Amino acid sequence: KGETKIEITTFRSEIYPEDTRHPRVSFSKDIMTDLSRRDFTINAMAIKVPEGELLDPFGGQADLEEKILRTPLKPDRSFTDDPLRMLRAVRFVATLGLRVSPEIKEAIKTHHSTLSIVSRERIRDEFSRTITGAHPVRALRLMMSTHLADEVIPELKSLKIMQDPDYHHKDVLEHTFMVIQRVEPDLALRLAAILHDLGKPKAKRIIDGRVTFYNHDLIGAKMAEKRLRELRYPLQLIEEVVKLIALHMRAYTYYLGWMDKAVRKYVRDAGELSPKLNALIRADCTSLNPMRVKEALAMLDELEARIKELEAKEESAKIRPPLDGHEVMTFLNISPGPLVGEALDLLLESKLEGTISTKEEARELLKKWAGEKGF
Repeated sequence: KGETKIEITTFRSEIYPEDTRHPRVSFSKDIMTDLSRRDFTINAMAIKVPEGELLDPFGGQADLEEKILRTPLKPDRSFTDDPLRMLRAVRFVATLGLRVSPEIKEAIKTHHSTLSIVSRERIRDEFSRTITGAHPVRALRLMMSTHLADEVIPELKSLKIMQDPDYHHKDVLEHTFMVIQRVEPDLALRLAAILHDLGKPKAKRIIDGRVTFYNHDLIGAKMAEKRLRELRYPLQLIEEVVKLIALHMRAYTYYLGWMDKAVRKYVRDAGELSPKLNALIRADCTSLNPMRVKEALAMLDELEARIKELEAKEESAKIRPPLDGHEVMTFLNISPGPLVGEALDLLLESKLEGTISTKEEARELLKKWAGEKGF
């Protein structure tokens, strides 16, 4: 912590054989050759030591100032060498707020299918960094417009379907983008936001002239699990995302009038994911009708208040004095009456204050209290 890590190596020149994405590396004495093989111009700069002179043969400093992404060589050549660079470009859009050059965008459109020869693990890691960046929607729009998304989450293109604007905003894809931007940059939450409506195309029905998506949450949860497994995400993370998606519609039935039992089941089913689930549901409240949003958020406020109230009651119920009423009467040799209640109140208050915890300590306190009372 607080230390600087310095890696020392000679200049490199990499050759990418067509049948693999693992480069064959050779070493040279030419810094310009080394820089020309970098992914983007902003990474193709060097400082000459000890002079301190900046070597910037491809204009990386200017590109950085203009927040534009370019490649040292032609992007077709760069992306053919390593197709993962296309996804890395998207990641820089998400994390640094850069924009890609028109040449890069066209090259991604041309070569997006070559991403299929890259390992799922490398794709997963770049995609995770992308969606947890500050500008995930900007990056996802780029992936959609260049068809790069087809190589990572091909189901996204099917979300370009209209839905009832009274309940949700615009088409499903635009609604999804809004939800993504509204949740915190937590990987499980962002993945759940991207995939939460994946089941809508399969669930879509027209009933009495209205578009419905009954059970899209459960259908989508299964689809999300399959996609995340293919991307080699850890099983625990997959389980979290799948649970968030499967439960993201549950709270909308609260208006039917949940009894305490139903509220407890909601909390129990969500488990430790309850805060994330509530965050996802809040982000999911998008609509062209402001009153719908206001009503939905008010419902969630009430549900969360109910949850806190029940948790407080259950926590209080766990706190009992070390002795019950029968034990108090036996120890003090008294009959049922106000004195028993006073004694139990004393014991409970003392336990909450931390002055007693065991039955023996409780008896000692009662003995002293009885002496003060004169019996």
